[in-house]
Amino acid sequence: MVAALLADLFESHRAHLFAVAYRLTGSVTDAEDAVQESWLRLITARQFEIEDMRAWLTTVVSRICLDHLRSAATRRESYVGQWLPEFVVTGTTPSSTPDPLESVVRGQDFRLAALVVLDTLTPPQRVAFVLHDGFGVPFDEIADILDISADAARQLAVRARKAVAHTPEPATDADHDLAVRRLLAAMAAGDLQAVVAALHPDATYTADSNGTTSAALQLLRGAAKIARFTVSLLRRYRVDFSENGSGEYEFVNVNGQLGVLLHERAPHDGVPGSPPRVIAFSVRDGLIGAAYEMVNPVKLRRGLRVPHDGLLY
Repeated sequence: MVAALLADLFESHRAHLFAVAYRLTGSVTDAEDAVQESWLRLITARQFEIEDMRAWLTTVVSRICLDHLRSAATRRESYVGQWLPEFVVTGTTPSSTPDPLESVVRGQDFRLAALVVLDTLTPPQRVAFVLHDGFGVPFDEIADILDISADAARQLAVRARKAVAHTPEPATDADHDLAVRRLLAAMAAGDLQAVVAALHPDATYTADSNGTTSAALQLLRGAAKIARFTVSLLRRYRVDFSENGSGEYEFVNVNGQLGVLLHERAPHDGVPGSPPRVIAFSVRDGLIGAAYEMVNPVKLRRGLRVPHDGLLY
């Protein structure tokens, strides 16, 4: 009976813990591992000494995530090309039994643009900023997690705040959808100038493949450069974004906003094959401000919550 009550209490905090872990790590797998590990530590802890279960679990999860962040920093040293957070890819129509993961990423703090900026912070800066500004954790508790003074934790958050201050406010879902569909219509028409016009002048394009397939290894910047690159790829792979070509792709939600899932294609008639990939977007001033392409099959599989070629787990 006591075990069942403890499990129920833990489950009441699971969504919060996942939200903390995913925003700290940018990894679905690391977040799920951290939450599960916090449960294992809870059942072996002296529960009667825990005064605030939510605070205790948040601290445990944050310490585990800090270790994951430091490990990820080491992994990136040998990573091929650009690194993106793991996408959470869901259907555009809400499920009758919503995935808790889907519910978490509906918040603005979990938009890809916000997570990408968090990736530029050091692990201690990210922990201090996310816990304090995102979840209201006091600096003395953050200091215990980081093994530093409260003043030092406060300074880490200040530096992080300055680093993320330039992140544009997320567009409304309606404005986001309009900008994405405008870009895809321009691509379907093969109209280079229309593609340029659909992109913000300072737009960026980031692809994450870890060398598993052909993808841009460097970040692309500027509407004209991105337009030339994407239109050339569409012609090479004969990707059809028109309504008649809908069998080649489908609309999905990526971290809560409209994106595109491109289906795997086998080589045919001299056209190269292509693995499945997901493209997400952020919108700035009514135009596409950033495009994020996930091709790394390991990362793609972890956050994919729509059935696709056996990749859903």
